[in-house]
Amino acid sequence: MNRTEALDIVKASIAHVIPDADVTTLGPHDTFRDALDMDSLEFLHYVETLSERTGIRIDDEDTPQLTTLSGSADFLVAHARSDTQ
Repeated sequence: MNRTEALDIVKASIAHVIPDADVTTLGPHDTFRDALDMDSLEFLHYVETLSERTGIRIDDEDTPQLTTLSGSADFLVAHARSDTQ
């Protein structure tokens, strides 16, 4: 998975959880909770959706990395590579 594919998955996952969210306005380091008013249940649903769409296991200790577009994409790319090696 490359970074562009990862970003597409992240944006699609956010749109799945918060259908009216305008992900096009998100900066790479904007936190979802602040920029999208994402609450903790929506964030958990987002994490579950990411895991389901990618097949990547996401543990509780991984979630702090998933709060921004950039962090989420970096996590997915790194773990997709390690899962295939």
